[in-house]
Amino acid sequence: MCVVTGVAVSTQTPAGPSGQPTFRTGVTIVTTDVIPRTDTGSFVADLGRDDFLVLEDGVEQRVESVVMIHGGRTYNLLQPPPPEAPEGIVLPPNKRPTDTADSGRVLIIFIDDLHFEADYTPHVKRLVQQIVDTMLHEGDMVAMVSSGPSFIEIDPTSDHRLIASAASKIRGSGPSPSEIFRMIETSSGPGDIRFRAQTAFQTMYSLVGSLDQVRNRRKAVLYISPGYDLDPFAQGRLGRDSIMGGRFGDPLKELINTENPYFRMNSVRADADLYLLMQELTLTANRTNTTLFTIDPRGLAGVVDVGQYVDQSEFRTFLQKTTSSLRYLAEQTGGIAVVNDNDFVSALKRIDAETSDYYVLGYTSTNPDTLDRVRDLEVQVKRPGVAVSARRSYSLKPDRPVPPPPRPAPVKAPKKKP
Repeated sequence: MCVVTGVAVSTQTPAGPSGQPTFRTGVTIVTTDVIPRTDTGSFVADLGRDDFLVLEDGVEQRVESVVMIHGGRTYNLLQPPPPEAPEGIVLPPNKRPTDTADSGRVLIIFIDDLHFEADYTPHVKRLVQQIVDTMLHEGDMVAMVSSGPSFIEIDPTSDHRLIASAASKIRGSGPSPSEIFRMIETSSGPGDIRFRAQTAFQTMYSLVGSLDQVRNRRKAVLYISPGYDLDPFAQGRLGRDSIMGGRFGDPLKELINTENPYFRMNSVRADADLYLLMQELTLTANRTNTTLFTIDPRGLAGVVDVGQYVDQSEFRTFLQKTTSSLRYLAEQTGGIAVVNDNDFVSALKRIDAETSDYYVLGYTSTNPDTLDRVRDLEVQVKRPGVAVSARRSYSLKPDRPVPPPPRPAPVKAPKKKP
């Protein structure tokens, strides 16, 4: 969980018009969250700077700052020790200095209502209430944003009642399998599936990117979504004219001919495009020290209703692809993916523990190459019997901001033959 926080002169470039050399600046101060636990899962709260080993691209880095957050309270472990008491006076042991001003977490609840179906709306409302009851504590700053027609946009607030009341506005608008089958085929797949995903990811880019100014506080996103598949039910859609009683007529049958390279190319590109969207989001999250905890509101999904026109084996493939996308987002940012699980309360308690007890390590990168954007990161604890949970990489901020996705042109239905 890394955030780049400083700037240092790094690389000399050719001389300018005045004959003086110019220099390019590069960001070098990096912080990362670390969770050390014993074999029994207990948090280790007595570590110091010398107990940690930080490697960037295999090169050891000098730890310059260590801040521990334990039970929601902040302890700066590198502050100078208090002056020694005069001889002959017995005083109680000094407690570690705490910083209550920066205690608490920064949490963002992201409601991806563009992707979960209307039938799951009551489940998501109940899930948000469980988050308020289980996870939110005094001092936590919480924001809530939706990707679609729920129109929820709550700035970070300590008034958690606003979050609970906003749950009533949640309304799922994701297409069901039968609605996907009725969508018009385009060069980008069925209907607006790809545009929905681009909108959700662009919303997250803006949210996560805005957190780079927050220091020494746990930043986490509770990402409520059923996951992504840019080309769902591809085989079933090719044969849907016969499945749905010929309601689309001959023009669409010709349009989706399997020999048409126009649509074969889309099938090949869909997974690659989805990977690029997810990769850019995880790079942004790693750079701003933000962890994604993905939650699938479908819980334990089983079989699909026969009225949805989907073969059961193809539906299982769809479930596997969507849940895999949620696992990728969580694992690449050091978070947890809550998928195929109906016990949301237990999962939320685990997330609460992961975001309440941790260390924040800071170091100055010895790598001056600003073109080396993505860097591997490894954190170890020298004490035996302690396992570490930490981010595996981080990235520098790109020279240019990521542009918003282009809005696809409106799709017109094919005209029927007279």
